[in-house]
Amino acid sequence: MRIKKISAALALAAATIGLSACAENINARVTRYSAMPAAQGQTFAVIPGAGMAANGGLEFQRYAGIVAQQLAARGYSPAADPRSANMVVQLGYGVDNGQVRVTSYPSPGSIGGWGYGGWGYGSPFYYPRYGWGSPFYMGWSDPFWYGRDSIDSYVEYHSQIDLHIRQNGTNAPLFDGRAQARSETNRLDVVVPSLIEAIFTGFPGRSGETVKITIPTRPPARG
Repeated sequence: MRIKKISAALALAAATIGLSACAENINARVTRYSAMPAAQGQTFAVIPGAGMAANGGLEFQRYAGIVAQQLAARGYSPAADPRSANMVVQLGYGVDNGQVRVTSYPSPGSIGGWGYGGWGYGSPFYYPRYGWGSPFYMGWSDPFWYGRDSIDSYVEYHSQIDLHIRQNGTNAPLFDGRAQARSETNRLDVVVPSLIEAIFTGFPGRSGETVKITIPTRPPARG
């Protein structure tokens, strides 16, 4: 009976791991300054800004296409080329090399076992990085089996996009926006689309306001 219970628990944990992997979010901090005119058919062109976008290329074109979709959905129209556009949109983005984060906490063996009152939901010692969705959850290599304090280390990356919209010809500022996030991935094809969506959530926003916006990550685009 005990073996059956353990097997069922392991199966449930494995299924939950799969669900958890699909439910990750990007928590972004978004700051916007806006003098955007109401959409009346103005045209725009997206050009490379600072950071990893500076050299342009196919990667930049993919993210510029996402920005263009967001602006088109709000009533602005893509221009044939930057010279004929009413507005020039500068998109910059980047991600750092990451920092190792280390945390430690007591194992169940040192706090009376796991389960009700020990390890699990409702326990003051429950640590979400080793809860449902963790590769160590209920695994035979789980450090919690050994009755000593456990250490969790991971790499945290900081990513950022900058979006600047200027009136073509006069260079008058119409919009300045920045979205920043921390995540455990440095994949641009994961973080940049999410940060673009964050900066356009409630666009153009209240000028001068910084807000926190949570965006579910999406599978990387193919092709």
